[in-house]
Amino acid sequence: MRQPVSFYSEGVKLDGDLFLPDDLKPGEKRAGIVLCHGYTGVKDLYLPDNAASLNQSGYVVLTFDYKGWGKSDGARSRLAPFSRVADVQAAITFLGLQPQCDKHRIGIYGTSYGCATVVFTAAIDERVKCTVGVVGMGHGGRWMRSVRRPDEWFDLLARAETDRERRVLTGESKLVAREEVLLPDRQSAELAARARAANPNAVGTIPLEYIDETLSFHPEWVVDKIAPRPLLLIAAGDDRLVPPEDCRSLFDKAGEPKKLVVLPGVGHYEVYAKPAFDDVMRETNAWFRRHMPA
Repeated sequence: MRQPVSFYSEGVKLDGDLFLPDDLKPGEKRAGIVLCHGYTGVKDLYLPDNAASLNQSGYVVLTFDYKGWGKSDGARSRLAPFSRVADVQAAITFLGLQPQCDKHRIGIYGTSYGCATVVFTAAIDERVKCTVGVVGMGHGGRWMRSVRRPDEWFDLLARAETDRERRVLTGESKLVAREEVLLPDRQSAELAARARAANPNAVGTIPLEYIDETLSFHPEWVVDKIAPRPLLLIAAGDDRLVPPEDCRSLFDKAGEPKKLVVLPGVGHYEVYAKPAFDDVMRETNAWFRRHMPA
């Protein structure tokens, strides 16, 4: 029940997939959920597994690639965090237009950097009725500094300044290996490499502009605006890419109703594989069923 779809965000055509539950009856409308991929992810990397689980709980699900990612149009491989928020809002509108979806019951789910994206989106868009964020960060600058030694941090800032000046003079950002900006998570690097190697849309180089764009995006500044709509955050207890403390800070600043789940002994990329994946989806499905029944 997977259907290829496309829609527009800020005039740019985005590529997506609509997942429909097997038991959906003709003319029936269900609650819908938009799924959002992470930092350098794409919609086909992990999200189809999440969609399948949510379909089993009765939800209509939409996945899509942000501008410039996967088969979507737009400047290639940019982070553009605020533009990603606009993409999620467009996805909410598009999902609400589908005849199988009740536009008044739409939730959003984001993983890794997608967690930060959905939190920001929910804070500014009251159409979002329920939000789930997994292994995400609350403050871009604090996160990037927390996973670096002091000399690495100052080197990063210097590279950002040089590239910022380059962009102003040339209109281009220097492309570098993905690992130079997003530090490798050695703990679960094999899992990540295997998943990325199997996906032709996964990228290995990104622009240094990512640094400035990450340093400017702090969803914990607005997370309190989600309440009284429900927010579930899931952190990996042994996450060495996005430390769970950053997710906890996001949770602490959120209003009720909210819930924080910390999966003990689990690394960042391990949430995409069993058994941790089952734990993530058990909590996710229970949260959506409680606050936004299908």
